Amino acid sequence: MSAQETPYVIDVHNLNKHFGDKHVVNDVSLQVARGEIFGFLGPNGSGKTTSIRLMCGLLTPDSGSGTCLGYDIVRESEEIKRNVGYMTQRFSYWEDLTIRENLDFVARIYQMANRREAVDGALEALGLQSRANQLTGSLSGGWKQRLALAACMLHEPKLLLLDEPTAGVDPTARRDFWEELHRLAAKGISVLVSTHYMDEAERCHKLAYIAYGKLLAKGTASEVIASQNLSTWTIQGEHLSALSERLRKTPGVDQTVVFGSALHVSGSDHAALEQAVRDATRDGSTRAERIDTGLEDVFIYLMSRATDNFKVTS
Repeated sequence: MSAQETPYVIDVHNLNKHFGDKHVVNDVSLQVARGEIFGFLGPNGSGKTTSIRLMCGLLTPDSGSGTCLGYDIVRESEEIKRNVGYMTQRFSYWEDLTIRENLDFVARIYQMANRREAVDGALEALGLQSRANQLTGSLSGGWKQRLALAACMLHEPKLLLLDEPTAGVDPTARRDFWEELHRLAAKGISVLVSTHYMDEAERCHKLAYIAYGKLLAKGTASEVIASQNLSTWTIQGEHLSALSERLRKTPGVDQTVVFGSALHVSGSDHAALEQAVRDATRDGSTRAERIDTGLEDVFIYLMSRATDNFKVTS
């Protein structure tokens, strides 16, 4: 079966993976459509990287099943590896080669007949022509990121798997990178990208949040926010840290988080939360107003309720 014959480029069900006695991926099911940018979010150690490797055939699941680009993730893993572009967390190209030499080497690995044309096309597509002969070791993080994406795209994959690709990259380079991802998606290329950044999460068509190996929520950003049924108020004024501590012990308050000069207070019991906020701000030293719950409010809430699968139990 080819990617054109299945509605999803990734379609996996009940994936499980253990490392020793640790259940690192726990019953993960996920579908990614063609031309979709799917954001995979979660804290360090949450199982994101392991899940991505299971989906593209780099790791074999203990149980579960699925397809990637129409290929079975267990029986046809070699086909998957040849047809996806995988960008790892850590820059993995050769610092003592030029950008062109790195891309040419990758093209040789893929045994591409039109190697020179493919390298020239990749250099042009990612705006790397002016630096083609520069040693990779002298590049900034943003330019290394462009090189890594160019290498991923050399063999014209229909699916990109990007594992925290913008970690340590400046905001301008991050913005440019995401604009490139949206251009690729518009051409029908699907992208599964893991990230820690909420502004990047909001640029994805769909999201999944994983913590300690379990998927806690998935859907569009608005669907993920709505699924938790949280009401949120913002409080501005003085002594917000002390107010936060008091509110955490108040019925109706599930979460307090300081965002710069404002305190966000959230809860699932909307009436009780409103009463708690009004009581806490009655003296007039602070002011409160109800706001739309944001993705970051929701993810902090989800994380606080997740169970650490690496926690030592007695």
